[in-house]
Formats: sequence, C-alpha cells, structure tokens
Amino acid sequence: MTFQPKVGSLKERFSALRTLRPFIAMVWRASPALMATSLLMRLVRALIPVAALFIGKLIIDDVVQLVQMPERPTTLEGWLASGHLNWLATLLGAEFALAVLSDVLIRIVSLVDGLLSEMVTNSSSVRLMEHAASLDLEDFEDAEFQDQLERARRQTSGRLTLMALLLAQAQALVTVATFAAGLLLYAPWLIVLLLVALLPVFLGEQHFNARSYSLDFGRTPERRELDYVRQTAASVETAKEVKIFGLNRWLIDHYRRLADSFYAANRRLALKRAGWGSLFAAIGTVGYYLAYAYIVWRTLGGVFSIGDLTFLAGSFARLRGLLEQLLTTFSTMAAQALYLNDLFSFFDMRPEILSPANARPFPKPIREGFVFEDVGFIYPGAERWAVRHLSFTLKAGEVVALVGENGAGKTTLVKLLTRLYDPDEGRILLDGHDLREYDLDQLRGSMGVIFQDFVRYNFTARDNIAVGRVSAQHDQARIERAARSSQADEVIAGLAAGYDQRIGKRFKNGVELSGGEWQKIAIARAYMREAEVLILDEPTAALDARAEFEVFQRFKELSRGKTAVLISHRFSSVRMADRIFVLADGKLEAAGTHEELVAKPGLYSELFELQAAGYR
Repeated sequence: MTFQPKVGSLKERFSALRTLRPFIAMVWRASPALMATSLLMRLVRALIPVAALFIGKLIIDDVVQLVQMPERPTTLEGWLASGHLNWLATLLGAEFALAVLSDVLIRIVSLVDGLLSEMVTNSSSVRLMEHAASLDLEDFEDAEFQDQLERARRQTSGRLTLMALLLAQAQALVTVATFAAGLLLYAPWLIVLLLVALLPVFLGEQHFNARSYSLDFGRTPERRELDYVRQTAASVETAKEVKIFGLNRWLIDHYRRLADSFYAANRRLALKRAGWGSLFAAIGTVGYYLAYAYIVWRTLGGVFSIGDLTFLAGSFARLRGLLEQLLTTFSTMAAQALYLNDLFSFFDMRPEILSPANARPFPKPIREGFVFEDVGFIYPGAERWAVRHLSFTLKAGEVVALVGENGAGKTTLVKLLTRLYDPDEGRILLDGHDLREYDLDQLRGSMGVIFQDFVRYNFTARDNIAVGRVSAQHDQARIERAARSSQADEVIAGLAAGYDQRIGKRFKNGVELSGGEWQKIAIARAYMREAEVLILDEPTAALDARAEFEVFQRFKELSRGKTAVLISHRFSSVRMADRIFVLADGKLEAAGTHEELVAKPGLYSELFELQAAGYR
C-alpha cells in the first residue's frame, strides 16, 4: 500500500491557525485559574534569562575593573575591609536568587501545566461525547464520518502538546523581546541577519509538518482497520472463532502488512526531513558565527567591553536559539492546528433530526396511535428503497407483530417509528400530528426498544438493567420489577453477588452469561423504561422456543394498555399479536390476525408452512 499525501498551499496551511482561537477558549474554559497561573508564572520566567545575562555582564565588568586597580588588596581580608567587593557580592546574590527562582518556577509551571492538560483532556472528551450523542444515526453509519470521528477522538488527548507549545511560545516571545531590546542598543542589523539565516529552517519545518499531517489524514481509514485487526486478534469477543478457525497467523500477517506500509511511508518522510533539516540548520549556524565574529572584532577595536562581549555573545546565542524555537514552533503549531481542524470541524457538524421550536409534548397516554401515510425511506448511498409506500395504522393499546424475510424492512420501520431516521417520502402521524412536531427527547424517552443487536454492557447486573432509564438508576424496586418482567431475576439469582455482580469478561471479577441470559437482561431494559410504546426487535434469537414463548406471553400481558411492536421469525410467538403485518421487499404485503393470514395464499402462509414442516 502506497500513500500519496496531498499537501495544500502555504495559505491553506496557515489558514488552519484560525482554530487556535477556539482551542485557547476551550483551554480557558477547562480551568481559568490554572491557565492564568501558568501565564503569570511563564511571564516571570521569560524575564529571568535576560536579567541573569545582564547581571553576568555587570559581574564581568566589575571583576575586570577590580583586577585592573593599580593598588588592589592582596588578601581576602583586605578586599573585605576595602568595601570594593560589596557591589560584586550584591550582583552574585542577585544572580543566585534568579537561579533559585527559575528552578522553582520551572516546577510550578510543570505542575500547573500537567493539571491543566488533564482537565483539558477530560473536558474535551466530555464535549466530544456530548456532541456525538446529538448527531444522527445516519452519521454513525457512514464510513467517512467514522474516519472523522476517529480523528476528532484522537485530538481530545493528542493535542496537549499544542497547549504546551502555545504557552511556551508566549513565554519565548517575551524573552525574545527583552533580548532584542538589548541587541538593538548595540547592533540592530544583527537581528536582521539572524532572521534571514533562520528563515530556511522555518520554511523547511513548516513544509514537512504539513506533509506529515497530510500523510496522517490520508491513512485514517487504514489506521482504523489496523486498530480493528489488532482488536479482533486479541479480544474476548473473538477469541473462540479466532482459535477454532486458526485465524491468528492470518490476522497477524494482515496487521504486519498494514503496519509495515505505515512505517515505510513515515521512514521516507523522516529521511527527507532529516536531510533538508540538516542543510537548513547549517545555514543558520553560518549566520550565527558571522554575527559572532563581528562582535569579537568590535571588542578588539575597543568599541565593546569584555562584559559587553559576554552579554552580546550570550544574548545573540540565546536569541538565535529562541528565534529558531519560535519559528519552528510556529510551524509546528500550524501543523498541530491542522489536526485541531479535525476536532472543531467535528464540533461544527449538526444533526438533521431535531426537536422543532415549540415542540409538542409526547401524549401520555396515546389516544389514537400511529399512522404511516405512504412512507418511504432509502439509506444514504443505497440504490434501492429500504421501505416504500407504507400505509397502515398502529392503534393505541394494540400489539402488532412484524413478519418478513431478512431485509424486508422490519428494523427500518422501527427506526422510523423512533425517529432514528425521518422518512424521505410521506409522513408518520401520532394522534393526528406529524411525528416531527413532537419533542424528540420525550418521544424517544417514551419508547422502550430492544434491538436484535443489543449492547452487552460490562457493568453490574443492576446497571445493565438501569441503562433502560438511567434517571431511575437508584430505584432498586423498579430495577427488580423490570427483571421479574423479563425473567432476568432468575438469571441474577444465580450470580454470586446478585445485582452487584459485574457481567462480561472484559474486567476483573466479571462473569460471562449465555446468549439467552444476556437477552433476558437486555429485555429488562425495555421494561425499566415503563414506556408508552414497547418494541422488541428480534431480541430473543438465543432463547429456545419455550423460553421465547414465555417471554412473548409475558410481553403481551405486561404491554396491556400500551402500544407494542414485536418482531420475530417464530410464528408460535407472533400469533399472539392482535394484528400481524407482513413485509416483503420494503412493502406491506398483508395485514391481519394469524388465522386470517394462514387461511389465504401469500408469503405469511408460505413461511408458516415451511416452519411448521420442520416440526413434523
């Protein structure tokens, strides 16, 4: 696999710096006190180098002057008695104090930055999860969105270096200004020479940072595949099949091919960067030594004192290092800002399925029911309609079963009913009003849904049920009532720690359940909601026929007075529904009771006979 990164123009790269403003605001919101403390400490640190260097110049000049005294003391006692060392002692004490202060500030800044980084990581991660929760299901089912989400997720912790760079850049700017002010008094043109000499280093770093980002951006899908292969090769969920089918070597080889291609691309870029970087650094060194030779020459000519030579040489060396740091750091910040763009462009995404202004409250109880009026829906990027021309009524308090072959549109219908999607054609009415007019949170909160691919949370048994209504997570009576309704109480009774037992093997002391036991726990979540609408979308596939019949029998009893939808391939279960809708190729083929549908030719009677034949 060969990566061909596309690098944008210089203008495009620097336009990414606009993301620094919201990033700084994000850091400030995380902890104004810590950020203000860091800035203040760095400001003080920024002034110390030039102050220490200037004091060093004064010390050298004073020592030279003392050495050149015609009648200087020859003993320590004589020097102390003469008082000539008082000023020198003061300067040495000041330099010592600055050194101690610098060491203390370094540790304070490191402490504050570490705490601030952790707070930024936490707050940005929370913000990402909150924003992701607001987006549509359609987004999550799109591969490009998954790439964007992966890039954004990495920026919640991967951009902590940018925060440190920003703060260090502010500190360095103050130090540069103080050194530059000192040099301007002696030889202002040296600063111009230094900037010209360092410009190639800056442009080189900027170019290779941009190429590095472009390379990283382009391989996001492969990086997700790499993570997926690594997880598949070593996880509890896949361990059985990997061992039985002997997939270890195949997965390892697949991982190695991807990893080797990444390494090769990074190696090529790193070699080019090192080569050109060495050349550009050499140009900067030439500029520095030209300036250094000039300072020495002026000192020999008597224009500068020995102290001036020390101060200028030290200032120039420090200024060169600081300017090189500023320019390369600025280039790095521009590259980091490109990554930040991934995060903030994710935050700029907006859902299409929202509550309208002045939304209607969800009716409690439902009086009339749901009406599908010529409803059609096609998944993004799909070539054929998932469902089309659906027209039927789901009456309030009615138990309806959906039957059909795989791909007939049963789960799609449930997604439309719960507004995980909106129809592309037609509309769905609830008590005479378009479903889109209702408050979205109330609508979904009034529906208890368990899909066939329900989530197995590696939490305690209590929390696994409580996720059905997290606002009632401390209501033990409600949790136990939901468990009894789904027969999950029998499963929990067999656990060592009961409701406090962690289930799933991901964490220590976790206990794995059978597929049927997991399903009973999952079904309890629907009852935990105590919702107006109950929907079971083939959640009982791992149950035996008797257990499924008991679950659905209980489901009908407990849903009395509620509107309910159940999906199952077992006709012994769906026959208890008030009405059965038969879906075929996204359309409603027939509707009626079990007896009515069996009595006439059609898909339902055909499937019923096929299933019944298996028991004869």
